[in-house]
Amino acid sequence: MILRVFLPFALGYFLSFLLRVVNAVIAPDLVSELDLDASDLGLMTSTFFIAFAATQLPLGLLLDRYGPRKVESLLMLFTAAGCLLFFWAEAFPLLLLGRAMIGFGVSACMMAAFKAYVSWVPKERLPLINGCHLAAGGLGAIAGTAPVEFLAGEIGWRGIFLVFAGLSVVISFLIYFVIPRRGEIPPLLSAGQQFREYGQIFRSRYFWRIAPFTIMSQAAFFALQALWSGPWLRDVAGLERDLVASTLGFIAIAVFAGFLVGGFLTDWLRRHQISPITVGCIGMQLCLLPHALLLVADDFSYLQLSAVWMSFALFGTGGYLVYPGLSQHFPADLAGRVNTGLNSMVFTMAFAAQWVVGEIIELWPLQESGGYAVEGYQAGIILLLCAQILAVAWYYLQPLIVNKTSPSAEAG
Repeated sequence: MILRVFLPFALGYFLSFLLRVVNAVIAPDLVSELDLDASDLGLMTSTFFIAFAATQLPLGLLLDRYGPRKVESLLMLFTAAGCLLFFWAEAFPLLLLGRAMIGFGVSACMMAAFKAYVSWVPKERLPLINGCHLAAGGLGAIAGTAPVEFLAGEIGWRGIFLVFAGLSVVISFLIYFVIPRRGEIPPLLSAGQQFREYGQIFRSRYFWRIAPFTIMSQAAFFALQALWSGPWLRDVAGLERDLVASTLGFIAIAVFAGFLVGGFLTDWLRRHQISPITVGCIGMQLCLLPHALLLVADDFSYLQLSAVWMSFALFGTGGYLVYPGLSQHFPADLAGRVNTGLNSMVFTMAFAAQWVVGEIIELWPLQESGGYAVEGYQAGIILLLCAQILAVAWYYLQPLIVNKTSPSAEAG
């Protein structure tokens, strides 16, 4: 029975992650065919994140009110419509609209599943099933590299999005008709009362200790892994397009491994009273080292730079482990809204990070080869790194500040 619930949601998250990272591979095609610059590419790709973020607060309410099966199956139809718009687009505004609709459509693919698993999986095994769900997204990241590069050569980037539209419809039907009906009784509270309960979350000191570090870490992870990793490998490392796709594949494998290992690791450490939040924060801190090494990786050998990017991807998934741990700190009926409240800020910052990096890169003139300047990438990477260091400092200093000002404050 659990597989009957898991597989349709996992397929949705597989496609969600694939759509999130696909532009890292097809960026050269979009740039050449539609005459985009770095700023255009960053804005268009990051539109996915701002549409995703704008959906999160109402999404939490809808998931808690109508259930994940109904909500996600409807939203996947918007994903299909967005893919069709992207397929048809001949101008930049239609690309923006299509990308925004895709982000809106896949906005429930993680949160709906996490909400559903609460009804079907014992509480102590939630980190494991959530990790397996995230690993399905890692497989989507893998599919968004060399397989997409191969398909782009066969049917073009437009043909790829036509395939994605069809897959979105199939997944929508699977979620609606295959997943059993359980826990779909509407709550007694009105929608307005449910929305006001977000205040209980956003007034929590514990939430605000964890949130900034998670937000900045995931924003940097999404900005680099989902878009700028591909152009960086081309312009800074000097790799040819087929080798760029292969390297992105290695990075995606590391993402998959991070999700899968994170799920098993948190399940095992739970027995030793170590929370998923602790594991996630350690992973995010470890991610700072490969992030910093990107500043000097242009002088590395291919094996060294691959190892740096794979380490970045492996530890960057640590932010996802925060979600189940954070939601367990609040009443069960707020679980959907806790996760979507955090997610709304993560994806808003991911939108800003991906776009701002493009704007920064655009400040430097193009290389003679036509690629973006190395200095532009370095400046963008430094900005993201500094933001994370400030968030780490807040994570460790906030309990000290609270204890000084209010001895009875909520413990972190």
